Amino acid sequence: MRIISLNANGIRSAARKGFFDWMALQAADVVCLQETKAQEHQLKDELFRPEGFHAFYLDALKPGYSGVALFSRKPPDEVIRGLGWPDMDAEGRYIEARFGRLSVVSLYIPSGSSSPERQAVKMSFLDRFGPFLEACAKSDRDYIFCGDWNIAHQPIDLKNWRSNQKNSGFLPEERAFLDTLFEKRGWVDAFRALCPLPDQYTWWSNRGEAWAKNVGWRIDYQVISAKLSPALRAASIYKDERFSDHAPLTIDYDYPF
Repeated sequence: MRIISLNANGIRSAARKGFFDWMALQAADVVCLQETKAQEHQLKDELFRPEGFHAFYLDALKPGYSGVALFSRKPPDEVIRGLGWPDMDAEGRYIEARFGRLSVVSLYIPSGSSSPERQAVKMSFLDRFGPFLEACAKSDRDYIFCGDWNIAHQPIDLKNWRSNQKNSGFLPEERAFLDTLFEKRGWVDAFRALCPLPDQYTWWSNRGEAWAKNVGWRIDYQVISAKLSPALRAASIYKDERFSDHAPLTIDYDYPF
């Protein structure tokens, strides 16, 4: 089973840059996108319903903002749009597809970098999301949470960690949330379980030649149930083409799908 996740930074922009042409060649079973920045009625082109895939969208109410999507080769048994939190569901941040006992989620956790107010929104999301994940971990389902979590976990996960310790995305309280997730609640960072190497990033600022110099952050994840760990087979970050300011993250699982 191959699962790909990408923050598209605008699905129409990513399409113009060749994302769907690339996606068609990847033999993916599920593809999760975040930050689609479009309303579904604006996506009339058949490109946005890729051949061989079932397509599902959850848009933000605000035009040109946030939004998530999920494409699957196999028809899901059920699709869940939103977390049941009106404030966050209005921003289009969570879509879950269920296949038997497996749930694959496209998730876009708020960024707090634009203002203290948005950082407070981000922390409110995390405060509610922790108990939600705890309940998921105790269920009999297998979960794969794909997406942009807007947090670099450890110093290895961003180039300039020393100078970013007071910046959103690498704040102690954000990193502590992931510490709890991985060390106490039993969730697994699939990429890190497979690849312990440094300089592995999924997002680069558009300033200061960050992409060319690989001055990046690893803030895109596939966070999986502990019982899926034995199924992990391969991980890659695709950088040969640029579809977004993020790069696609691909994980392969030995899992019946």
